[in-house]
Amino acid sequence: MNELFIDGEWAAGTGPAFASRNPGTDQVVWEGRGASADDVERAVRSARNAFQSWAALDVDARIAIVRRFAALLTERKEAIAEAIGRETGKPLWEARTEAASMAAKVEISIQAYNERTGEKRAPMADGVAVLRHRPHGVVAVFGPYNFPGHLPNGHIVPALIAGNAVVFKPSELAPGVAQATVEVWRDAGLPAGVLNLVQGEKETGIALANHRQIDGLFFTGSSDTGTLLHKQFGGRPEIVLALEMGGNNPLVIAPVRDVDAAVHHTIQSAFLSAGQRCTCARRIFVPDDAFGDRYIERLVDVTSRIAVGEYNANPQPFMGAVISARAASRLVAAQDRLLADGAKALLAMEQRDPKLGFVTPAILDVTHVRNLPDEEHFGPLAQIVRYTHFDEAIARANDTVYGLSAGLLADDEALWTRFHRTIRAGIVNWNRPTNGASSAAPFGGTGRSGNHRPSAYYAADYCAYPMASVESAQLTMPASVSPGLQF
Repeated sequence: MNELFIDGEWAAGTGPAFASRNPGTDQVVWEGRGASADDVERAVRSARNAFQSWAALDVDARIAIVRRFAALLTERKEAIAEAIGRETGKPLWEARTEAASMAAKVEISIQAYNERTGEKRAPMADGVAVLRHRPHGVVAVFGPYNFPGHLPNGHIVPALIAGNAVVFKPSELAPGVAQATVEVWRDAGLPAGVLNLVQGEKETGIALANHRQIDGLFFTGSSDTGTLLHKQFGGRPEIVLALEMGGNNPLVIAPVRDVDAAVHHTIQSAFLSAGQRCTCARRIFVPDDAFGDRYIERLVDVTSRIAVGEYNANPQPFMGAVISARAASRLVAAQDRLLADGAKALLAMEQRDPKLGFVTPAILDVTHVRNLPDEEHFGPLAQIVRYTHFDEAIARANDTVYGLSAGLLADDEALWTRFHRTIRAGIVNWNRPTNGASSAAPFGGTGRSGNHRPSAYYAADYCAYPMASVESAQLTMPASVSPGLQF
């Protein structure tokens, strides 16, 4: 099998064999060999050789290829969605949304490039001040498994528009989606070497991150891995490092007239994508009063009836499997630890089959858990915290080392004003789910949720650096010279 894409050609990997499985059936979806250190070396060298000619192309020529990529994605959206669903367990209705987002990313990225990193000129007394932006060179893109198409695409598209060459290392849990995406780039006419694919597990990622010929690394994934990368690149200011990591995100519930609307937005916040979004609500703060009791009763009732099933089931489920049986068992183990520490199960999580990734959503009341761990449980495990006063809710919501997303469900606009002024997060929503984010806005967080390099609309910022010039077409003596000079 040809697992790698290097210098415009598919090639066999020479590293260890590995496979990805459909988490809902345990069937092998993709198998092959990963990239060895030598393969990574060839991929980086290929990108380095291609960089100058790609960067020298007029930006309109680069954009034409990127737009062709978007057009082909639209033509193949069903096949891409099928690949996403089969490999991640994500229901087809959601996988189709991801495929559509990949295509839509192109025009947004073009707009962001022109707005944030385009060329500007301003006249001066003796010349012209010019601001241009230049690509970094060769950048490594590390993709996650939860959005194996959309999230690496959010780095790759703006990087290519800016004129960078890319070495793409996808999650070892979703190699098939990466392969399908790279095939679209090839068919769009991307020149050889501009985008290279290295499949593999941890050792492949280490070899790429350690390569001395990369100029930047763009990562989406866990806070633990992102923090290790940050440490690794300490003392290397020449590397542009963009980290988009997870969060222990709060959703604060205040009194509302429409309880069902609040429950709906809570379920979307906590359990969409089987809780495998970095913006999913992990901690839900609920008033400790009669309204809070009604809200929780309704939340538990509706959540208990959430449909869970295979990605291609008919009718479609709301939740598919989490990424693997191992991930499912870790979630159940996390639930058990919380229960042992004093949490109360309002709705307990169950793993349907130890060989599969299906779990039911869980709601745990952790109000009285002492020393509650500040952890991101990447799945459908929601924690309820009861509060007495609104300021208490905000204080406890901010009691985290993370700061990616936060949300408030409330009828009172004054509460929203207090909330958005005091909450510490990069994405803050009012009466919308916590995982509702616009591609036309920056996407990133504070604390251990990122390194102040927000992606989405602001990805253009880390894909190019500013170059300031003062220019004059004619070399002339100034009308007067500085004191102490004689001509």
